Formats: sequence, structure tokens, C-alpha cells
Amino acid sequence: MTLQETINTDLKTALKAKDETVLGTLRLLKAEIQYELTKTGASELTDTAVMQILKSNFKRRKDTAVEYDKANRPDLSSKEIQEAEVISRYIPEEVSDEEISKAVTEAIGELNASGAQDMGKVMGKVMAKFKGQNIDGSKVSSLAKQALSAR
Repeated sequence: MTLQETINTDLKTALKAKDETVLGTLRLLKAEIQYELTKTGASELTDTAVMQILKSNFKRRKDTAVEYDKANRPDLSSKEIQEAEVISRYIPEEVSDEEISKAVTEAIGELNASGAQDMGKVMGKVMAKFKGQNIDGSKVSSLAKQALSAR
């Protein structure tokens, strides 16, 4: 079952269970997926495309919760956190720093990279290796930069 189908199935389950937080969050996700479908003209999005939507919504909820905390609005902050928790169910575990570091070292060895000018090649190789997984590009960038500067 694709990620899009899973979200649709869970939406129906939340509707039957009358779980307002889950229902509202999944409706928003479904609307964003539908918008992307309309924009691209496809009948179904790939799991990678749906994952991008999920990640951006997750990040948006976390950032908004922080802003509500700063504005002393714990009621709105808790709602955003609850929605982020619903979205996080569909996002796989993030790739660990150790795995990223190992992949960076392997990529540097394979590409015979020697300095900052090879940063793009190393980043591309590492990101391709973890394609479709939950990986933070900024972590890859900083670990690659550290490894290349040590050479």
C-alpha cells in the first residue's frame, strides 16, 4: 500500500472514530496531496513526493509551535504539537549520524575527493544512497564539510 493510500485509509478510520485531531490533520495532508496531483496532472504521487509533503508539514507544525510558545499561547502550541505527532507516524525514523558519517567517508573514498571543491559530488552520492529515507540534508552537509576539511 502506498503512503497516499495509507493516509486515505487512516482518514476514513479517524472519521469513523471521530478523532478530531487526527481527522483534521489528515484532511489537510490529503488536500495538499490533491493540490500536488492537480499541479502535476498525475493520478497518484510517488511515496517520495508524499514524503516531501509530510516532512514540510511536520517542520511547519514544529516551527509554528515554537512561535506560539514565544507568543505565550500554549493552547495553540499544543494543537500544533499534536498535529506534528500525527504527521510523524507516517515519516520513517531519521537516518542516524553514524550512518551518514559512514556514507560520507565511503563517498569520499569512492570519489577520491580531496577538498571543498568536491562537496557537491559527495553530497549527491550520499543523498542518492539514502533516497526515499528520512535524511536531513544539513547534517549531511556539515558532516561532509568536516570530513573534507580534515583532508
